[in-house]
Amino acid sequence: MRSPRQVARVARAGILGTALGLVALAATVTASPFVVPETAAAASSPISMVAAENQYGNVAAQIGGRYVHVSSIESNPNTDPHSYEVSPSVAGEISGASVVIQNGVGYDTFMDRIETASPNSKRKVVNVQALLHLPNSTPNPHLWYDPKTMPAVADAVGKDLGALDPRHRAYYRANVAKFDASLQPWLSAIAAFRSSYPNVTAATTEPVADYLLTAMGIHNLTPFSFQADIMNGTDPTAQDIALENGFFSEHRVKLFAYNQQVVDSLTESIRSNAERSGVPVVGVYETMPTPGYDYQTWMLAETNAIRQAVSKGTSTQQL
Repeated sequence: MRSPRQVARVARAGILGTALGLVALAATVTASPFVVPETAAAASSPISMVAAENQYGNVAAQIGGRYVHVSSIESNPNTDPHSYEVSPSVAGEISGASVVIQNGVGYDTFMDRIETASPNSKRKVVNVQALLHLPNSTPNPHLWYDPKTMPAVADAVGKDLGALDPRHRAYYRANVAKFDASLQPWLSAIAAFRSSYPNVTAATTEPVADYLLTAMGIHNLTPFSFQADIMNGTDPTAQDIALENGFFSEHRVKLFAYNQQVVDSLTESIRSNAERSGVPVVGVYETMPTPGYDYQTWMLAETNAIRQAVSKGTSTQQL
């Protein structure tokens, strides 16, 4: 019998079939302070943009600034992103958007379904999977934790906005450059960690932050089969569970990173075992925490939390 968590995971795969009639989950993303100032009057009809996840919506708002209106569908860091469902009003908003941004890799397939149901030859679609030339078999869909992802997204958004709104093309280009420069504190923190703490090992529940761990030079000892089982709502094998808990009792890892948004009795038990063994715990998020963060400061906060776990043994379970 499926657990509630498994049902939620399965619901995501068929999200459009059961979505109609449920509560809307859209949330407006405001422009970031990183947006380049502009003295010209704002356009009377801003370009409508919809992002499947709020981290992409936040970056889009930084690039578009005063000339765009951005809505993000998945935007609540206190809920399981895999159980989100879309109402008719949100589907209509996606259908009417001039630019849509989606992750791909099977993470937000409802976007494809809605776009197919309402074809629009003028609509610009930024599919991050396609942008990064990733195959459908890519095992880890949490692409936003890879430092290479958002510069590519920002550049694509800037070009699409420039094509839709040529009068402000220079403004969008300037915002892309500003965004790229604003990533430097995060990239520097990653480089500094790699230099200062070689050969660090970690354990995780899901592959949420795996791209970041890899960028920091951290080796994740948790088998991907275990991570994928947790991610997909499948019960891991008893052997994998014992192996995971052994990383803590045998003090083989410097930190334990768990998906702060998706917890159940198994992951809570594993986290408790890590705490009992004195392994610092870092909570990582699939959806950008708000308010108080934009994409850059969120990624920097996650990186700093990992550094604090390794350098001082400090747990940061919530940002």
